[in-house]
Amino acid sequence: MEEEINKLIDQRFLGNSLLDWAIALGIFLVVLLLLRVIQGVGLRRVKYMAKKHKVRRVTPLLDALDRTMFLVLIVIALWAGSQELIFHKNIERSIKLVAMTAFFFQCGIWAVAYLNSWMKIYKQEKLTTNIGAVTTLNAIGISIKMVIWICVFLLLLNNFGVDITALIAGLGIGGIAIAFALQSILGDLFASFTIVVDKPFLVGDFLIIDDYLGSVEHVGMKTTRLRSLSGEQIIISNSKLLDSRIRNYGRMFERRIAVVIGTIHQITREQIKMVPQIIKEAIESQEKTRFDRAHFKSYGESSLDFEYVYYVLSPDYNIYMDVNQAINLHIHERFEKEGIDFAFPTRTVFIENAVRIEKPEEVKRSGS
Repeated sequence: MEEEINKLIDQRFLGNSLLDWAIALGIFLVVLLLLRVIQGVGLRRVKYMAKKHKVRRVTPLLDALDRTMFLVLIVIALWAGSQELIFHKNIERSIKLVAMTAFFFQCGIWAVAYLNSWMKIYKQEKLTTNIGAVTTLNAIGISIKMVIWICVFLLLLNNFGVDITALIAGLGIGGIAIAFALQSILGDLFASFTIVVDKPFLVGDFLIIDDYLGSVEHVGMKTTRLRSLSGEQIIISNSKLLDSRIRNYGRMFERRIAVVIGTIHQITREQIKMVPQIIKEAIESQEKTRFDRAHFKSYGESSLDFEYVYYVLSPDYNIYMDVNQAINLHIHERFEKEGIDFAFPTRTVFIENAVRIEKPEEVKRSGS
């Protein structure tokens, strides 16, 4: 019986005995279990630190560990178990390359997950204090992600035996040809960096660009996205955006208002003098305004024109409309009280020394 067991154990499969395969399987299971335990303990430990010390900065590490792929752990455990076995050099190299590919791919996932989580926290902290930093971070974040995956790709090529130095030199030469083929894309890319550095607008600013208007939602590597007042999203390429004339209401600290109103010509001189005072009183009665001037401007065809200028001490459009409405109602009430009538398009025709023109029949009759 013992001899039969020994013969069974000594049987070989792919150049390794059953005992070797059993040991390799045991190593695979132990390593896989350890990796899962380390992952679970690490997650619990980080969660405990974040909860006990209320440290939000730990959250990116927690999110990164949570993105660990179980398939990658299996590949690493298989590689560890295969070290107990003897294979052909090509098979051993293939197993090693698969394990390294899985490991570097997982490192890329960890790095991107950590970056995304950190950017989310940073945006929440800076959204109310430094919106410019949020706009800058969007473009920088995309660049960092590209660098991460390029590094992963180059490390994999290096492990596959590819000469990275020659590849980089070749990419430099080929990059010139690609640059000509991708002029518009590269133009948008450089325009995005111009927006990041120069900051002509920030996330949240309200812009008017030619016939389009909306609030900035996102500044990407190729396009900038606005949310219009009617709700739809407007997408404009960065290069065309910078070539346009942009009216940025997000940088407005106060709003200047110039208005012309008209009265009829028949009001008295005393009423004319009274109109600028009524306008000034109407403006100064509002809290968020600063009066500038009010004057009898000109004689119109059907009105006496008065121009007044004031400032609303807030960039908010709704506040401006509320103030404008209150001023208009105040002026209307005072005009009604003082008997001052608003002008409307009229034309008065005066006829003097009217001459009666005789009809041709009457002329003939009188001549005869």
